[in-house]
Amino acid sequence: MELISSKHLLTNLFVIIASSFTTHSANKGIETPYQEASTVFIRTSCSSTTYPRLCYSSLVKHAELIQTNRVVLTGAALNVTLASAKSTSAVMSTMAKRQGLKPREVAAMKDCVEVLNESVDELRRSINGMSHLRGSNFEMTMSDVQTWVSAALTDESTCMDGFEESGMSIDGTNTKSRVRGLVVQVAQLTSNALALINQLANHG
Repeated sequence: MELISSKHLLTNLFVIIASSFTTHSANKGIETPYQEASTVFIRTSCSSTTYPRLCYSSLVKHAELIQTNRVVLTGAALNVTLASAKSTSAVMSTMAKRQGLKPREVAAMKDCVEVLNESVDELRRSINGMSHLRGSNFEMTMSDVQTWVSAALTDESTCMDGFEESGMSIDGTNTKSRVRGLVVQVAQLTSNALALINQLANHG
């Protein structure tokens, strides 16, 4: 059964995906029909998300793991999003310590890190929930995951709103734009993950 066979893959997914942020595969040969089926599956699944190009580019590197498994696809999207949220939070924590920031800008940065950390926690909950997905608890688990990922998306929007109000810009560089760009990508990945979660919930 797809749900049961997916548990081991989801449990180990984060390690595999996290490593891909620093290691890129050198195998760029011609796709086999099986690999092609996987990439077509990912492209088709991503076509109904709000940001299909980002969805596809963030997941196609994991095509061999995803194959045509909707549960693993959703887990991969969540793990990619989690890795991006953690990375963005770390970058912003470092930026908040820079010299030249005004008190209001420091406060906005710290507030954003705080809500991003809440988003990270909610994404972790979602991944944990997905790893225990079973036919017997499918509807309840998917409802919980939808709630957590929606909350993560709200947190990310809260962060962006804070920077819109702060007008951050120092030393001739637009820090606000850089920060906003990082958070926007996390929010877009989260939005895509939520769309894939909804797909899985509807397909059952």
